[in-house]
Amino acid sequence: MSELIKINSENKVNGRELHKFLQIGTAYKDWFPRMVEYGFLEGVDFCSKMSKTSPNGGRPASDHEMTIGMAKEICMIQRNERGKQARLYFIECEKRLRGLNAPSYQIADPIDQAKRWIEEETKRQEQAKQITEMKPKALFADAVSASKSSILIGDLAKILKGNGIATGQKRLFSYMRDNGYLIKGGSSKNMPTQKAMERGLFEIKETTINNPDGSIRVTKTTKVTGKGQQYFVNKFLDGRKEA
Repeated sequence: MSELIKINSENKVNGRELHKFLQIGTAYKDWFPRMVEYGFLEGVDFCSKMSKTSPNGGRPASDHEMTIGMAKEICMIQRNERGKQARLYFIECEKRLRGLNAPSYQIADPIDQAKRWIEEETKRQEQAKQITEMKPKALFADAVSASKSSILIGDLAKILKGNGIATGQKRLFSYMRDNGYLIKGGSSKNMPTQKAMERGLFEIKETTINNPDGSIRVTKTTKVTGKGQQYFVNKFLDGRKEA
């Protein structure tokens, strides 16, 4: 079998070489992090390193070494002819590394190799399961942390409920008052406490209303910031607590 993509002495595939072979149009620095989001784990499926400085004096860039299994799955994700070709190549390499076809790839003790592979695969599956369980929270947290828009507490209750937290608008207001996020009573009831405002969890939206008699009335509404949304989603989902 000819060497389609180089596999080093540790049976690892270089990320940039795979990226080049697959003829990916996206820059490597943007492409590889997106591939990792499919559930691959650093230290199990790949390791990070810095590429060597080029002869022309360019600065080192981020690079990665990945297992053949990870490289195979990435090829499947690409869904093009190059991806299919590389995937079949890695499948054959895996077979040979496990001693199923070619004596040239047979290791000294295939039983130990099989045991080690089973242990690593079990560990990878357990860690992948943890990532899958956390993914809804992680994806939402990333989205709201980048958002500049604030939402009503009632809308936050809907988001939490959609993520499996048994709550509603009234219950969430009550929880926030009981836990020191909102003021409990008086004319400032349901306004953020000073501590919550200093943490950037809320903002107050003021609306000016012109009354029929010519007077002016100002209403205040508590809204949850992007940072606050991330904070409360993480807080509830970490322990699946009820509000």
